[in-house]
Amino acid sequence: MQTELVIFDCDGVLVDSEVLGNRVLVEFVAEFGLAIKLEEAILLFKGCKMADCVAVIEQRLGKKMPQDFVTQLRIRTAEAFERELLPVEGIEAALDKINLPICVASSGPPEKIKLALRVTNLLPRFEGRIFSSYQIGSWKPAPDLFLYAAKKMEVQAASCTVVEDSVLGVRAGVAAGMRVLGYTEQSQATLLEVCGARVFYSMYQLPSLLSHH
Repeated sequence: MQTELVIFDCDGVLVDSEVLGNRVLVEFVAEFGLAIKLEEAILLFKGCKMADCVAVIEQRLGKKMPQDFVTQLRIRTAEAFERELLPVEGIEAALDKINLPICVASSGPPEKIKLALRVTNLLPRFEGRIFSSYQIGSWKPAPDLFLYAAKKMEVQAASCTVVEDSVLGVRAGVAAGMRVLGYTEQSQATLLEVCGARVFYSMYQLPSLLSHH
């Protein structure tokens, strides 16, 4: 099938937020007495919905987080994004070359996605084509978000290519019956391949991957 729509995950695919977001998380949970390494946090929480992240943290701490923990974490994350979030290397060059409809489908709340895209100057490319798990109440690895995006963009699922960087996202794309490209480091390649992704290591490669099948 020819690709008629490219569906991008946001964190770690369009914006280089995995290290930044998890650094904020690691620093914040340390204040509650939980020591967790940045590398471990990235592996644990990549593509994860917030409620699941909090459940893991509470399990490790052996106590409940305060009521406003998520609100405070989101505020801190937003501040860090405003200060230092950058686009993923090569993504602008890739988007300039991709002559296909594009959209974003992310587990984050719509305001977080928009903030991330605005700070990195990617928002004009995706304005009006941003889909969030929070809009439909369903998170990856369920296929619903990708299917919702395809429906809204009026494209058959089989004609969509998903660009993902997490196991949960790859599984969601595969479950949706879409072709999945996994953006990853070589050390993590097998993780995504096993789930059904064709892996690649640089955004500069993306346009050619979309034109060849």
